Amino acid sequence: MHLEALVGLLNHYMTDPMGDALPLNKLKQLRLVDGLANHPSALVLFVLYDGEIAGLTTCFINFSTFKVKSYLYVHDIIVYAGFRGKGLGKALMVQLIELSRERDYCKITLEVREDNILAQGLYHSLGFDACTPGMLFWTKKL
Repeated sequence: MHLEALVGLLNHYMTDPMGDALPLNKLKQLRLVDGLANHPSALVLFVLYDGEIAGLTTCFINFSTFKVKSYLYVHDIIVYAGFRGKGLGKALMVQLIELSRERDYCKITLEVREDNILAQGLYHSLGFDACTPGMLFWTKKL
């Protein structure tokens, strides 16, 4: 059940305008599940609504050399379109903040698209903001 929910939610997100990607084929779905299960710092949490899996977050525990402490990197926050507007993304984020405090992490980081104003509003409401000095998220596709 959890594996199907993970793949279903990720494909839902990937095909959403904010994901802007093609869904994973069956082979990549298997590799995703295996990769997360075997990744030493992966953390996946689901959120339920009326007993049904409605969303998830995929995170990775990282390490700050400046603070000499672990921190949490939020890679995905996904809520099925039919469940949006019910506070589920906020519930996931609140749980991640509580978990990070319990584990004595020094910070939580995430990336958000410039045009994802709804997500930015959620993150601002929970105390997240662009860092100072500003950082750029760069990538090199291989």
